[in-house]
Amino acid sequence: MADSAKRSSPLTWLIDPIAPTTDQAERGFRFTGSNTTWMVPLLVGAALVVVSCVLGFSESFREQFYFSYLIGWTFCLSIAIGALFIVIIKHLTKAYWIVAVRRIPEALIWSFPLLLILFIPILLGFLDHHGPYHHWTQEGIADPNSEHYDEILAGKVAYLNIPFYLVRMVFYFAVWIYLSYRLYTLSLRQDVDPDPSIPVQQRRVSAWGLPLLAVATAFASYDLLMALDPHWFSTIFGVYFFGGAFLTAFSITALVAIMLQRLGMLRNVVTAEHYQDLGKLMFGFVVFWAYIAFSQYMLYWYGGIPEETVWFRHRMEHGWGAHSAMLLLMHFILPFLILLPRAVKRSIPLMSIMAVWLIIMQWYDHHWLAMPVLHVEHATFHWLDFSCWIGLFGIFFGTFVWRLGRHPLVPQHDPLLGKSLRFENA
Repeated sequence: MADSAKRSSPLTWLIDPIAPTTDQAERGFRFTGSNTTWMVPLLVGAALVVVSCVLGFSESFREQFYFSYLIGWTFCLSIAIGALFIVIIKHLTKAYWIVAVRRIPEALIWSFPLLLILFIPILLGFLDHHGPYHHWTQEGIADPNSEHYDEILAGKVAYLNIPFYLVRMVFYFAVWIYLSYRLYTLSLRQDVDPDPSIPVQQRRVSAWGLPLLAVATAFASYDLLMALDPHWFSTIFGVYFFGGAFLTAFSITALVAIMLQRLGMLRNVVTAEHYQDLGKLMFGFVVFWAYIAFSQYMLYWYGGIPEETVWFRHRMEHGWGAHSAMLLLMHFILPFLILLPRAVKRSIPLMSIMAVWLIIMQWYDHHWLAMPVLHVEHATFHWLDFSCWIGLFGIFFGTFVWRLGRHPLVPQHDPLLGKSLRFENA
């Protein structure tokens, strides 16, 4: 790495592995926001997480806390994974229109070390019979003489066991952190050292990284969310998780670009043409998410096997049917109709609303996936659902903005930047 792109101190490496490079940024590409831009969400988030943990670990709320925390954490994880897919696919396709906003998903992808630390409360759940995965972690599920014996789970015990689960989680984070480190640091190095070999290195890493990322993401979705209801399985679940993650990452990218422009940055960099393409992708993955969701539902409905359809039955009874209908309406029908016109994709106020809307829907989708396992007999929201979600996202977003502000807001020496700044839709 070039001398001008130095490593951060060990204290800050987990948040940003590269020392600040804003002093070498072109004037129009510098972050000019105040410290409150990142301090407010970070402090509010940290306070909410502390309160949630202190009260949540009490006997009254412990089981609810584990589920609420897991939903908020997987929500943040999905954003980072979606951003990593964006960066990798951009390099492989040599898409030039997105270069003007590429630094936003690049800053998002170095969230994995922080997410690893925030995973600790979920790990503690494996030591607690109130933990979210207690269905398959309790003693005796594979012993026919035990009162906890479960014939179905006994057949899955080779995969669903704590040591192998932890090995898999180490593998997932190793993949995510290594890929994000390579791509993020190469991009920042290019800001201060316009080495023509860097785009080639980025494409090479992306070429072998994409299939590895796809496998890690699919299996992580099984282990984090599908394993909450271990009797049920779906081979399309990983694609479903990817669709929501990719959609949310584009929504965050659009929203942050709008926020930066409202604060006086990127004024002559990001245009309506870029927002239109971001809107196209948001629209496209609204449809893709719905297509995968319907495919999953239709295949189980057509098969009619009780062991498989019970997962959907739980989401159609005891008030969860209203939640399911709301998910269909708010995650597909209304976004589909609203994002369809060209004018909406070029409207900053409407794009802001739709970005926030779809980000919220990603959390709602995760809540719908997980919470019927805990509250089978009645659909409900709990205050811990919101405190864990907003708290974790506040920490996630605050550190992201801090990291974003330490470097040029645009990959200023990318050879495709000029074409991106002049980009116009046909």
